[in-house]
Amino acid sequence: MMDLGTIRKNSREEIRFTVETYKGVEIVNARVWYLDTDGEYRPGKQGLAFRLDLLGEVLAALGKARKAVLQ
Repeated sequence: MMDLGTIRKNSREEIRFTVETYKGVEIVNARVWYLDTDGEYRPGKQGLAFRLDLLGEVLAALGKARKAVLQ
């Protein structure tokens, strides 16, 4: 697994970006991790995973979303 970065969502959650292999396919995973009652971060159900070869299309769509919101 390759760690790509973390964005703090709020005081108890963060979004972690990773590249990992799942069933022989490289995927990008953007997953919400939450702080449990023991003070440890755990992966939650919320997130998005897609094949690494789709990254360009995902970034293009996010770029369009950014332009639409900032207008």
